[in-house]
Amino acid sequence: MDIKGFTFSAVEAAIKKPGRLDLALICSETPAAVAAVYTTNKVKAAPVLLDMERTINGTCRAIVVNSGNANACTGTQGMDDAVETTRLVAEGLGVTEDAVLVSSTGVIGVPLPMERMRAGISPLVAGLCSGTLDDVARAIMTTDTFPKLEARKGVAGGKEYTIAGIAKGAGMIMPNMATMLAFLVTDAAVDTAWLRTVFSAGVERSFNAITVDGDTSTNDTAFIMANGAAANPVLVDGADGAADFVRLLDEVLLSLAKLIVKDGEGATKFVEITVKGARSDVDAKRAAMAVANSCLVKTAFFGQDANWGRIFAAVGYSGADVDPDWAELFFDDVQMVRNGVFVGGDAEARGSEVLKQKEFTVTVDLHLGDGAATVYTSDLSYDYVKINADYRT
Repeated sequence: MDIKGFTFSAVEAAIKKPGRLDLALICSETPAAVAAVYTTNKVKAAPVLLDMERTINGTCRAIVVNSGNANACTGTQGMDDAVETTRLVAEGLGVTEDAVLVSSTGVIGVPLPMERMRAGISPLVAGLCSGTLDDVARAIMTTDTFPKLEARKGVAGGKEYTIAGIAKGAGMIMPNMATMLAFLVTDAAVDTAWLRTVFSAGVERSFNAITVDGDTSTNDTAFIMANGAAANPVLVDGADGAADFVRLLDEVLLSLAKLIVKDGEGATKFVEITVKGARSDVDAKRAAMAVANSCLVKTAFFGQDANWGRIFAAVGYSGADVDPDWAELFFDDVQMVRNGVFVGGDAEARGSEVLKQKEFTVTVDLHLGDGAATVYTSDLSYDYVKINADYRT
């Protein structure tokens, strides 16, 4: 994958246990514009708090990330460790300390094993000439079962550029940043302020439109770095090629978000939930998320039970404006409810057949307005409980 001006590295530091890559580095050869979206959880990990300060200036050179330890709820020591990590990387790269960002994911409440982190940073920096983005994608995994990568190519001002991204996440996934991390890089030249705007909007349509279990992590972060190595005219709102850049960015973000849901802990189903005909888009999203987060709905999906009543109940308590006498519900193209009442006939059997598929859609039409929203979720299986019962061991 050719992304001009970026290098990558990953090493085994045995942060939680040996035998896997768990410390990674993304580096731009020149200062890059950076935009970020962070968790809305009021309990934020040390790396998140540090990055929130450092991304204010809009540029960075590198991101160092570890898995196996979240460095969250670790007090002043956690912040000291996050700062030291960035300082060691900065010294190795020959850049200023505030040009390095840091992310962590893993167990909460355990101090970082800094002796292992220190030992890993030197080979991490040395490996930038030979590492790949795929290596980084593997190093940031926790309960993920596969690495998540996506890329698109575009052209602006006659110059070809690439947008590439990786993400991790399988559980503790809920919008408002959904535990997930995402790192995107592009060699396109992009205005920093505009990059922040379009990245934030793209995250809202992707990572903030997924849920596996309704939990919002202390560490959720999404970054994009744009270093301009493609030498295109700077992209900004209204510029030639700007609309294509936004489209490609949205495609990468949504693809990564869907991969997170498909890899949901213990998941056997990938479900697209659309609410339309709402009073507003906000109402539609509120109702769709209520359905997507309902344990009763998700267990029905796992059991392949066309229990549409659970879906209607979730829409009803969501806080969205609802008139049950107008509402309709479909599993794929099988109508289950019309004017708030079960349609009867063989709809139950046909709906159950839809739910036997690995992927299907649920559509609720409220017939109250033009508001619409789509979110993505998984089912809730026995394995989800098993995975999270043993997470710290």
